[in-house]
Formats: sequence, C-alpha cells, structure tokens
Amino acid sequence: MQYTKLGNSQLNVSRICMGCMGFGDAQNGQHSWTLDEEHSREIIRRGLELGVNFFDTAIGYQSGTSEQYLGRALRDFAKREDVVVATKFLPRTLNDIATGISGQKHIERMVDTSLKNLGLTYIDLYIYHMWDYETPLYDIMDGLNRMVQAGKVRYIGISNCFAYQLAKANALAEKEGFAKFVSVQGHYNLIFREEEREMAKLCAEDNIAMTPYSALAGGRLSRLPGETTKRLEEDRYAKFKYDATAAQDNEIIQRVADLAEKRSVSMTEISLAWLLTKVTAPVVGATKLHHIEGAAKSVDISLSPEEIAYLEALYIPHKLAGVMAQNTPAAASQQHVWSTGNQNIEA
Repeated sequence: MQYTKLGNSQLNVSRICMGCMGFGDAQNGQHSWTLDEEHSREIIRRGLELGVNFFDTAIGYQSGTSEQYLGRALRDFAKREDVVVATKFLPRTLNDIATGISGQKHIERMVDTSLKNLGLTYIDLYIYHMWDYETPLYDIMDGLNRMVQAGKVRYIGISNCFAYQLAKANALAEKEGFAKFVSVQGHYNLIFREEEREMAKLCAEDNIAMTPYSALAGGRLSRLPGETTKRLEEDRYAKFKYDATAAQDNEIIQRVADLAEKRSVSMTEISLAWLLTKVTAPVVGATKLHHIEGAAKSVDISLSPEEIAYLEALYIPHKLAGVMAQNTPAAASQQHVWSTGNQNIEA
C-alpha cells in the first residue's frame, strides 16, 4: 500500500479508502445488498491487513448501523491512532427548521450521534454530505469550526458540491478564521468525468484532496457489459446514475477489459489505476474480500501515457446524475425525507 497526505491536512492516508456504504443492517435501510456485521468485519479486517487505513462511512448509511459496524471492527482490529475515520452528516430536516434547530446545533447533534455510533472520541474527517440550501453557509462553517475547536473533529471535508460552492465556502472560512475544507468527495470515475471541468482544477490549485465515490461506477467498471451481480440488479441509485448512458459507457468498459486482459490483471485494477493518476484516494466500496484485494493491487499498477489516452479517448460528456442532479435550491424542499432516524443516501 502507498500513503499520502490528505490535502492540506496532516492526515496520512492510504491511497485506497474503504467505502462502508455496503455495511449495515439492511432492515434499517434501503439497500438489500448490504452486509451483516460478521461479513463486514471480515472485509474491514482484510483491508487493514492490506494496509488500508482510511475508512469512509456516514450517519445516513443504514440508519447509522454502518458507523456502528465500522467502529466496533476498528476497535477490535486496529489502534485508534493508526486509522483515519471519515463520516458525514446530512442537512437539517424541515422539522429541524420548523422547531428552530440552528445549523450549528444540528451539526453538534450529528457529530455527537456519529461519535456514539462509532464509539470514538473524535472524528478524523467530518464531511458535509450534500449542500443545504435551507441553512446559511455561515452557520454551516461556524458549526463545523466549533466541532474542530471542541476537539470532536480534526478536519472537515465536503461531498456532492459544485466547484463554486467549495470555493465560496473556503473563502468564507478564510475570512472568518474558520477551518477550511481539506477534501472533496465527488462523483468521478472512468465513465463519469465531469469533475474534470472545474473541480479538479480548483483542487489542484488549492491542494484540496479529491476522494471520489462510485470509483468503479457501482461495479460496472469491474466486469464485462452484460455480466451482473445482486448490487447491479438492485441498486436503484446506481441505475439512476448509469443506465441512461450504458451504450456509450460500455465502449469504454470494453477498453478496460481489453487492457486488463493484455496486462493479465483485473478490470478493477485497471479502472482504479487510472483514477489513481487523477485523485488522492478513491473511495472503493467492498462487499466481498476480492473487492478490497483488487483495489489494493491497483496501487502498484503504473499506466503509460498511451494506456491512459486509450482509456480516455471515447468519453462523451454526461449530464449530471445521482445526488448532484438534485443539487438545486428546489431539491431543498425534499430534505425532510432524510430524517435523522432513517437517513439513506448513496455516497
């Protein structure tokens, strides 16, 4: 495994981040393909053996049970100082707003709930899961800074935002002396490269770490077109993101397969090796041992400029999909469905 600093932070992270959305009690969530605690622990332990020290979860994954599974496994298998734990919070609900819960108070409650779920005294990287148009940006940045000052959070990150939103937030933080976002977790992979338009350039200039989700496009970049799995069949979020562009995407996926065969490695290794040339640490979900094993192997693959060009040549611009397609003021009116008792959202 290779390691690097996470943007402008002092966090030393593995180049592969284990995504924990696939862990948690399916009865408390919307994803029928998630793993129970026993099998989640096996994968977490294997990741640690392979040198993975960076783990990403969220309060919204299976109603907090993903956080609980991860916290208990890390407590049993690792030293706290050896791992970097990231988790996320969602916007205020309409009920929070109606009852006068401020953005600052909401963040404090979310942090405390996640700390309890994880069984930790601090969170290494606390991520603003998606933009909240109903809460003033000052309240968000002030609330996050208070958690940093209280020692409950070491650094902050953001997910599912536009480049202008990240730039605006960090400019406000600099003006007010607040903690800045050191990382961004966006939707980025070989068949969805819209982050290259503006976000990648901003991050390169400001040394903000990119830790993208959907690194393998919900499994599409790890198997030939037509091959299927339980997740591919049942993950409605991934279907929403990729089904409309399947025909053009499949041409790129075939190139991944061809290069993998030529290199005698897996498609997972090729897809992630490409992404590793662009970002700090992709978030790679794992629901089988070979998922994290393949991800770990990708770190050691070095693609030539010609191979990178071959993989990139057929890309056609995509419309925004998934959570980012809903990143509008109008979507804010739907935030009430993400109640703190049953938050379920991808990435």
